[in-house]
Amino acid sequence: MVNIMVVEDDPNTRKLMRAILSQNGYEVILAENGEHALEFLDKKHIDLIVLDIMMPRMDGYEFTEILRENNCNLPILMLTAKETPHDKKKGFIIGTDDYMVKPFDEEELILRIAALLRRSRIVNEHRLEIGRTVLDYDSLTVTRDEITHELPNKEFMLLYKLLSYQNKIFTRRQLMDEIWDMESETDERTVDVHINRLRDRFKENHDFEIQTIRGLGYKAKIVSKK
Repeated sequence: MVNIMVVEDDPNTRKLMRAILSQNGYEVILAENGEHALEFLDKKHIDLIVLDIMMPRMDGYEFTEILRENNCNLPILMLTAKETPHDKKKGFIIGTDDYMVKPFDEEELILRIAALLRRSRIVNEHRLEIGRTVLDYDSLTVTRDEITHELPNKEFMLLYKLLSYQNKIFTRRQLMDEIWDMESETDERTVDVHINRLRDRFKENHDFEIQTIRGLGYKAKIVSKK
C-alpha cells in the first residue's frame, strides 16, 4: 500500500485529509509539524508528503529545505492558504513538486497525488511503460513486442519527457531549455526535426502518438493500453 504523510497543524484538516486519502486506498500517516514529520521519516517508509506551510516549530518551507539538502527526493505537494505568486515561487524554488491552495477540490487533490506518485516511480525505476511499449532510460532504448530501437540521446530524452507527462502540452522553448539546455545555440526548429524523426521511427507503434498543438507545441497522447 502507498504511504502518504500529511503534515498539518490543524486537527480538523488532518482528520479531513485522513478520510479523503483513506477512501482512495492510501495508508495515511499524520504529523502536526515539520519536526514531528522528520521523526516519522526515520521510522516508516513514506511515498509522498502533503505539506502545509504555516505551522509552529518548523514550517513547510524549512521542512522542505531540510529534505532537499539531505538528498531526499520524496514528492511533496504543498497544500496551503498562501496563494500569492511569491509564495508559490518560493515553494517551487526550495523543492516542492506541486502546489494547491485551500480550500481545495478533493477530486483534483487525488488526481495530483496520483500524477506525482507516477512520476516518482518513473524517476526511481528509470523505466516507463506505455501499453506494450517500454522505454529504458539507462540504455536509451524503446522496446515493443521484442523489437528494440536504440535512440540517439536527444530523441530519447524528448520522447521520454513527452510520455512521462501524457496529454501535457510543452512549448518548443520549454523542450529546448530542458533537453538541449538554455545556452544551446540551436533554435526551436531543432525540436521539430527530432519530433519528425520520432514520428517516422514509431509510425507503426499504436501505443502512443505525438500530436502538434498549433501555435503552442507538442503533447503525447496514449492511444492504446495493455
